[in-house]
Amino acid sequence: MAAGHKPGTFTPWGPLPAESDLLFYEGLHGGVVSETYNIAQYVDLLIGVVPIVNLEWIQKIHRDTNKRGYSQEAVVETIINRMDDYVHDIVPQFSHTHINFQRIPLVDTSNPFVVRDVPTEDESMLVIRFRDPSEVDFPYLLQVIANSSLSRHDTLVIPGTKMALAMDLVVRPMVQRLMARKPFA
Repeated sequence: MAAGHKPGTFTPWGPLPAESDLLFYEGLHGGVVSETYNIAQYVDLLIGVVPIVNLEWIQKIHRDTNKRGYSQEAVVETIINRMDDYVHDIVPQFSHTHINFQRIPLVDTSNPFVVRDVPTEDESMLVIRFRDPSEVDFPYLLQVIANSSLSRHDTLVIPGTKMALAMDLVVRPMVQRLMARKPFA
C-alpha cells in the first residue's frame, strides 16, 4: 500500500541505484519460478520464514479479524479462495530457498478456525533447514543456542524464543561472505 498499490499486486520493475551494495526484499514472491518468471535465479540468499499451514491460518484469522476488522467468515473465504495460489505459487518457492525457518507450535492447532490465541514463541519450536549444510558450523550453533539439536544432517531444531538469535548467527555470516565476494568498483 505504501507504493500506492493494492495488497496482492506487484509494483513495476525499476532500476536500482548504481551504488547499491545490497537489496533486501521481504515478501511472498522472492523465490517465484514459473513459466513467466524466474525470480529465484537472481537471488544470492533466499530465506523462507514458514509457519506450518494451520499456524499460518491462525495468524491470518487473528490479524485480519482483530486488526483489519474482517469477519472470521470473510477471512476463511479468503483462505479458501487463495488455496490454489498457495499450493502452486507460494509453497514451491520454499524448495528454492537457501534456508527455511519454520515455526512449529507445541500446542493443539488441529482446527485453526476455532483457535482463539496465536501460539507464542514459548509454545513453539523452530526448525531450520539448510540447502547446503556444508556452509553451516553446526557444532558452534549447537553450543551457543541452548536446547538446540539436529533432527537431520541439514536441519537444526531450536526453541521458538531463539529465532532472532538463530537468524543473526546463521544469516549474518552468509551476508558477510556475500559482501566480501562482491566486486567493488
